[in-house]
Amino acid sequence: QVQLVESGGGLVQAGGSLRLSCAASGRTFSSYPVGWFRQAPGKEREFVAAISWIGDIYYSDSVKGRFTISRDNAKNTVYLQMNALKPEDTAAYYCATGPQYGPSLQGRSRYNYWGQGTQVTVSS
Repeated sequence: QVQLVESGGGLVQAGGSLRLSCAASGRTFSSYPVGWFRQAPGKEREFVAAISWIGDIYYSDSVKGRFTISRDNAKNTVYLQMNALKPEDTAAYYCATGPQYGPSLQGRSRYNYWGQGTQVTVSS
């Protein structure tokens, strides 16, 4: 049974930083891709960042240059460092994992295990 647990969300002022963590049990992150998605109220869940099992990294245009995804194999944890946060970054953030091969890592259909989400609120 694969379980993902996100943590690190909270309330921060615009321009501030947060680091989200996604810890896994039942799966070795170094062998599978991991993605971060976010969902604001009334909006669809959207791609934020992903790291493939071989270490390729992808970002959405809206976070490129501000967010950094990384993986700590020893801790079996994936991080999302978020800098220069903006009010429009406010959302629930979810991590997800899926098979080694499949559709684009930027699409939700690639992932079959999801965490419960952690809320990020950026005040102006």
